[in-house]
Amino acid sequence: MNELTREELPIDFDPRWLAVLRQMKDRFGKKPELEAVLFLIGMNELGRIIEKFTKEEKQDLMHVAVCKLLSYDCYYNLAGWDDDNWPLWEVVGILPQWTTEEQERVIKLNIIRYFEENKLI
Repeated sequence: MNELTREELPIDFDPRWLAVLRQMKDRFGKKPELEAVLFLIGMNELGRIIEKFTKEEKQDLMHVAVCKLLSYDCYYNLAGWDDDNWPLWEVVGILPQWTTEEQERVIKLNIIRYFEENKLI
């Protein structure tokens, strides 16, 4: 029987991804959805705590997270901060035409990298 390499391993079974989910579950009491992880990364990147976010701000936080995560692959670059101290990202690379599964894998792999670099796992 052939064993899968790490690159072929479904991301949901990668022990590093499971460690991220375990960390989130231990902290918040339930296994998070991908959107919740992105929201929390966005909050971390914003660098301040706001009591309540509007629906638009929640979407913006997830966008901030995706930009941060894709900056690891040189698709985005932090361009500065706006007047409300929200990070501004600029597109610096052309995103490939990924399938939904490929997009999710890239995001999850970069979430793992984010958690490792920030010593969250």
